[in-house]
Amino acid sequence: MRKLKNSELDRLSVDEFKTTAKSPLIIVLDNIRSLNNIGSVFRTSDAFLVEKIYLCGITATPPHKDIHKTALGSTDTVAWEYVENTIDLIKKLKSENVVIASIEQAEHAVMLNAFKPELKTTYALVFGNEVKGVAQNVVSASDVILEIPQFGTKHSLNISVSCGVVVWDVFSKLGAKSENLLKTGE
Repeated sequence: MRKLKNSELDRLSVDEFKTTAKSPLIIVLDNIRSLNNIGSVFRTSDAFLVEKIYLCGITATPPHKDIHKTALGSTDTVAWEYVENTIDLIKKLKSENVVIASIEQAEHAVMLNAFKPELKTTYALVFGNEVKGVAQNVVSASDVILEIPQFGTKHSLNISVSCGVVVWDVFSKLGAKSENLLKTGE
């Protein structure tokens, strides 16, 4: 076996990415402090055709060299917007019939492996601060709380790892590569 060269990977160009159909997933970053985590979320979002990223509160915005270092250009492909107040954004998204799914350890959380997303539904996946997690008022306003099952001695994962796990899981459960599930690009 031989490793493939980047030129053999049949990747979309920036222009193609912007006009291609997107998966019904939105990412909300609630007060993320690490610029490297933000960049990593952009890269994951690019890989799975995430519709948009919302950067809220203290979450830094591109352009920034430390975001760029891990995003590797995905800040140019994935649509993003800064919104100061996360709860205001949650209310707006809910008014647009977006299902709010906070990723957190909370009462009545649904384990990610048991979560069954509904087809033709857009989900906003909310990831919280590296120390404090998703703000309680956002958790309270969520439609569902998803928890990543963990079996070791630690009780948390890095936000960029959490994002990769959750986005892949929901993307694959939706069969989001199917054309009938992808949202048409603008």
